[in-house]
Amino acid sequence: MTLRIPKAELPAELTENMIKQFGAVPEPFEVTAHNPKVAQDSTELGRQVSEWDMADEGLKTFAHMAVAALVGCSWCLDINYFLALHKDLDLAKASQVPRWRESEVFTPLERDVLEYAEAMTNTPPTVTDELYAGLLDRLGPAAMVELTASIAFANLSTRNNTAHGITSQGFSDACGTPLAARSGNSGMASSSAI
Repeated sequence: MTLRIPKAELPAELTENMIKQFGAVPEPFEVTAHNPKVAQDSTELGRQVSEWDMADEGLKTFAHMAVAALVGCSWCLDINYFLALHKDLDLAKASQVPRWRESEVFTPLERDVLEYAEAMTNTPPTVTDELYAGLLDRLGPAAMVELTASIAFANLSTRNNTAHGITSQGFSDACGTPLAARSGNSGMASSSAI
């Protein structure tokens, strides 16, 4: 897939700062920069979401990756795997998120979080009372609210990137272990969510 909108021209200083931070300018920013207010607010929202600290960082990252795998956003899979490396998360687990149902590396809590992320992403959502209650019991109200909002943000990001034709930039190449491919039949994805 190719970008459906050309990249916006960015100021040299901004380009240099992003290259220092990420090694490249993230394509989602280059696309959204056509509307500076949207670019600024999107960046600020992403920064604020990343600063929330009531839910486990690994759970939130894996949930974002599960959303990305279900929606088909290779950019979000790519950058979140890269960020997992820099957050010192378990890369063996992160690499297996696209095929979490078949993988043996996830704990029961992690599996429930990944299922919850997919259930929130399905169209229409398929979150059950039992799944929600089980997570709430183990995470507590503050972390549950944060996890849910993080997954909602992941849906915003993945769907935005996919609609614009934004794909992987190769950030995850630094991780050593390649991301596993998504299984052909996850058992939960609706045809409208893929």
